[in-house]
Amino acid sequence: MKKINFTRLKRKIILTFRFRRLKIVEESLIVLLIAVLIPLTIGGFVISNINQHVVRAQLKENAGLIAEMVSTEIDFLTSYEEEIAERNGVETTTLTDLKYLNDKLFKSIEQNKRQIYIIDNKNEIVASHNYAKETFDLAVSQLPKNVVKYDIPTTYGKIKNEPLIYLKKHSPEVTIIVNTPKTLTDATINKSRLKIISMILFAAFLIFAIGGLHAYYIYINIRQLFKGIMAVTKGNYKRQIRLLKSAFTPYEIVFLASEFNQMAHEINKTYIQLDKNNKELNTMNEFQKNLIDTVSHELRTPLTSIQGYTSRLLRQDIVIDEETRIKSLKVIREQTERLSRMIEDLLTVPDIDHFRLKTHVDKVWLHEIIEESLLLIKSKDKNEIVINMSEDFPQVYADRGRLIQVFTNLLENAVKYSVPDSEIMIEGLVQDNIPLINVRNKCDKIPEEKLYKLFEKFVRLDDNTTRTTRGTGLGLFIVKALVEAMNGEIKAFSDDEWGFTAQIKFKPVEE
Repeated sequence: MKKINFTRLKRKIILTFRFRRLKIVEESLIVLLIAVLIPLTIGGFVISNINQHVVRAQLKENAGLIAEMVSTEIDFLTSYEEEIAERNGVETTTLTDLKYLNDKLFKSIEQNKRQIYIIDNKNEIVASHNYAKETFDLAVSQLPKNVVKYDIPTTYGKIKNEPLIYLKKHSPEVTIIVNTPKTLTDATINKSRLKIISMILFAAFLIFAIGGLHAYYIYINIRQLFKGIMAVTKGNYKRQIRLLKSAFTPYEIVFLASEFNQMAHEINKTYIQLDKNNKELNTMNEFQKNLIDTVSHELRTPLTSIQGYTSRLLRQDIVIDEETRIKSLKVIREQTERLSRMIEDLLTVPDIDHFRLKTHVDKVWLHEIIEESLLLIKSKDKNEIVINMSEDFPQVYADRGRLIQVFTNLLENAVKYSVPDSEIMIEGLVQDNIPLINVRNKCDKIPEEKLYKLFEKFVRLDDNTTRTTRGTGLGLFIVKALVEAMNGEIKAFSDDEWGFTAQIKFKPVEE
């Protein structure tokens, strides 16, 4: 026999009958059903019954009035016939012998749909209105056996909505029976009941339609909130909620959507700022990595040269002639100056990055600046540096020390990347009263997409191959920052004649 796993069975039962949270539309429909439809149905039932009782009472009252009216007509006709007989000196004719009673008795109510019977003590018809045998037999069979009340309309019969009224008279001794037919009942009670039920159903439908539409409208807007929350959860901080707004949109939903959009906007701003900070951090990490790499490679060479020549001059076991001593000291001086310039460049970079770069702008002569810069440059490949500037080249506004650093870096860059034994041109121009300096060197034409990146940090023309030239990769980056700090402008060009041209625009000295 197979063993029953009660734990699994219990779990299956729980999963089958577990509580499920309803959606807004479902809850709204249930609320409408409980709070509106059921009370409306009960109210309609009560109203229908009250209306039925009222109409039934009116039918009874009308039937009684008709019975009294017929009784009055009988009294009038009887008195009239007796008066005529007395005038003519003849014997009074009994009412039951009057053949013409129907013509005169029911003349005032001939349009009435009720059935009226006048019977004698033997339950035989004396007169009738709207006669129907089946109805007459039923009305007579239900008459009380012992009539106690006279000249008073009395209700009898088994069908409540089709009241029967009888009125027993003394003189003449007749009974007036008034029956309310089913057709009249249908035209009053049943028709009224049908109208009430129809109005209730129409009201219920209208309530459900409007309530359901409103609930669905709210549901759509709340779904927009759900989608927005899910989007933010998945990292889409740009998501904004767009509601289907109207005059009936609840304030709370509009408020939630507005606050959510503001929250998403703030989160997106924070995310963008965080992403920017991460990129800056990565840039700083890259800068630190490149700086360490630069220091380890570029500073090692001059330090090694200084250390080697210094050790050579300090040796006591060899005799060093004057020419060798002077040559060694020149190398030490050159490498020291080179090391100093590299350190100055490295110290300038943080000031540029943190906008702490300070300049003292004054009037300077570019001739003097270029000559001082040339003293700091040594062309390893004996490149000829040609200066093409007029003697009356105008003064410019610049920081003297920073401008020397600019031209030193530009000329070092030109020397490093020039074709061996080629010219390096320093050209001075004045265009529209604006002084321009072009520093040109001959090299292979530089692609335009790489030309604009030369002013970025640690960008070198030989990055994709090997370190075929020495340098920190900071020269042009520092040049651009210094020129712009002195209210100048620098651009780079490349063509087949001159491989590279750096053009600087200066602020002229106004006369």
